[in-house]
Amino acid sequence: MSAEVKEMIPFFDLKLQYRQIEGEIRAAMDEVFQQTAFVDGPFVARFEEEFAEYIGTSQAVAVNSGTSALILAMHALGVGPGDEVIVPANTFIATAFAVSLVGGKPVFVDCRRDTWNIDAQAIAARITDKTVGVIGVHLYGAPFDVAAVQQICEAHNLWLVEDCAQSHGAEYKEEKVGRFGVLSCFSFYPGKNLGAYGQGGAVLTDNVGLAERMKRLRNYGSPQRYYFDEVGHNLRMDGLQAAILSVKLRHLDAWNERKIEIANRYRAAITKGKGKWQCHPGFSHSVYHLFVIMHPNRDGLMTHLNDQGIFPGIHYPVPCHLQKAYEHLGYKAGDCPNAELLSSQCLSLPMYPELTDAQVERVIEAVNGFEG
Repeated sequence: MSAEVKEMIPFFDLKLQYRQIEGEIRAAMDEVFQQTAFVDGPFVARFEEEFAEYIGTSQAVAVNSGTSALILAMHALGVGPGDEVIVPANTFIATAFAVSLVGGKPVFVDCRRDTWNIDAQAIAARITDKTVGVIGVHLYGAPFDVAAVQQICEAHNLWLVEDCAQSHGAEYKEEKVGRFGVLSCFSFYPGKNLGAYGQGGAVLTDNVGLAERMKRLRNYGSPQRYYFDEVGHNLRMDGLQAAILSVKLRHLDAWNERKIEIANRYRAAITKGKGKWQCHPGFSHSVYHLFVIMHPNRDGLMTHLNDQGIFPGIHYPVPCHLQKAYEHLGYKAGDCPNAELLSSQCLSLPMYPELTDAQVERVIEAVNGFEG
């Protein structure tokens, strides 16, 4: 590293965002304290209405995490022992865990080599008489090919659930993702494009019956206090997170646009051969939850960037089908070669709206300067 001391560029920095909206956040939190509406309640109901309107669905069911949203969706759809649900090998593990935690079996399929999203043809090859549905993930903020997956689902009488944990505001064919599956699941983990200051999630749908059942299931299966129609969960969102999310939702489009600007600069200025990135077909409008590049010497590039005071991340170092938790399913190296290659070469560059142009240029210069 040169003698000149440069400021560090972290992978992500929430403090900068908070400083911009601190007044709005504190006012919203104070309102919750004044009303002592700490669990479920009016602030949750307001956010549900606002977020459903933003995405374009009639119903939203807020819960306490993105994982809870996926579990609730699987429970509401009746997934249980003996049922198989097809999921991508290239995703965060919660997509698969949700299937397992209700007693189902996740069936892993490979991603496409270009988009890194679920491969529709790979889905078709893994359907059995036990398959009940597919969970497609809009990975890194980029939509998967919804129409191709829907066609297969319709041909085999399968439901489609969208995992939108990384894609708040992303569009497929000029419509926001979250409108295409029978259910769609969102995470509001702090690092997401729309993130809480704690945990949060939601399931969106146009199916009123499913929404009403999920509202019962998130609250112990109870339609009214101390009456329980079925065995449920305690998955309720708290009022503080809902109030915070209502504030941040007003800023989401502007933050997304800034991330797109940064991503476009990365794509235009990183020298060809210094890395390859996710392909976005014409149907895909990504909001760049992450900006991931592939490099055959990923670890060397990471060390080089660290030496320059730049700290990227890795998403994800082990594909789902090769995780120890799923050893019992018998997958082996080579079963999902595209996901496996990506896991060995992926590197996520710093990506948050508050990055300055100068910081972006520093990242580009450092990547282009790597000779490993």
